[in-house]
Amino acid sequence: MELNTQQLLKAYRKMREIREFEERLHTENTSGDIPGFIHLYTGEEAIAVGVCENLQQTDYIGSTHRGHGHCIAKGCDIHAMMAEIFGKDAGLCRGKGGSMHIADLSKGMLGANAIVGGAPPLVIGAALTAKTRNNGGVAVSFTGDGGSNQGLVFEAINMAVVLQLPAIFVFENNGYGEATGHNYAVGGRDIAGRAAGFGLPAVTVDGTDFFAVYEATAEAVKRAREGGGPSVIEAKAFRWHGHFEGDPGLYRGEGEIERLRADHDPLKIFTSKTAEKLTREALEAIDAEVKAQVDDAVIKARAAGYPVAESLLTDVYVSY
Repeated sequence: MELNTQQLLKAYRKMREIREFEERLHTENTSGDIPGFIHLYTGEEAIAVGVCENLQQTDYIGSTHRGHGHCIAKGCDIHAMMAEIFGKDAGLCRGKGGSMHIADLSKGMLGANAIVGGAPPLVIGAALTAKTRNNGGVAVSFTGDGGSNQGLVFEAINMAVVLQLPAIFVFENNGYGEATGHNYAVGGRDIAGRAAGFGLPAVTVDGTDFFAVYEATAEAVKRAREGGGPSVIEAKAFRWHGHFEGDPGLYRGEGEIERLRADHDPLKIFTSKTAEKLTREALEAIDAEVKAQVDDAVIKARAAGYPVAESLLTDVYVSY
């Protein structure tokens, strides 16, 4: 699919925002000022952006515990995200969600989720709402290769097929479910092939290639909006950091991370494929702007205040 210069620059900016945000958190976390666990998305930028560039703000996504990239790709504010991860009142969830439960319903981001495989059942609710209201909306769930083995994921896919819901199930196969290799933990190894057994279109794409993800998602979104029901996309990529910050990574092969950074960098792949359309000057300008944006977000997050004790009693239940 042919994208114009502005669309390409927007996609690059989103991927660069994710990369800069995550790499900065990798550094900031060593200070001990960030509460809770952090799971970084570096190396998988092309998946989140390739999917979300096909979505509208009124569409919904459900995320995983590794949710920062999904948030940024869906348009969540980076300053409010950083404040949230630092546990500050200026955060997207008033500092109550942190990294693993970050959400922004105004952007259609239903939230990161500490429950492995927790997004698909939430997303079919959003998809059922869209179908009932006949508003052309689409709902997308992100799930890891480890989460693909969960029973509630199978149930959600089956229900989406039975009800022909406008849902897209994206499986981010980054090679590991925590410290367990995909080839060991997934019996059939082919996540998309297994999903196809539920009776819906399912494809496998290179998750380090923005264009491969974008095109597969465009087809699935078109099908969903036109009443053609759900789809599955298995996107194969690689996470560069540990399962969580502090993970010693003893399950990694020698030199594995260095090879990934050299040969499987989604941003390098993107720039090599767009070299004739995007100038180095334009990309470097984006790099500088994004770095300044993330620097400012960290400064403001550190200076922001924590939630007051009384706020523990708010945002607990929804009031209708």
